Amino acid sequence: MTVSFDARVFVPPHVLMQEMPDGDSVFINLETEQYYGLNAVGTRMWSRLVESDSVSAAYEALREEYDVDPTTLRSDLEALLENLFAQGLLTSDSPR
Repeated sequence: MTVSFDARVFVPPHVLMQEMPDGDSVFINLETEQYYGLNAVGTRMWSRLVESDSVSAAYEALREEYDVDPTTLRSDLEALLENLFAQGLLTSDSPR
């Protein structure tokens, strides 16, 4: 399952998220009653994804924010997206 970098991603109504003081975050999927957590970097990636007009725009913003190899960032962002979609924590406006 691959999410298009042209897609815009959204938080489904059944997902609640709380950012912690240390930058980590906790999520609950109310449909599955499962809890999930992200570290501070994952939380920042999440924020960029849901605030941006597309995955590509989030990727570009993260490239400017972090000193990381672009290929590594793309791979990490794709892996995070796959996990978030698999857990029902994100949805998109286009087919995957």
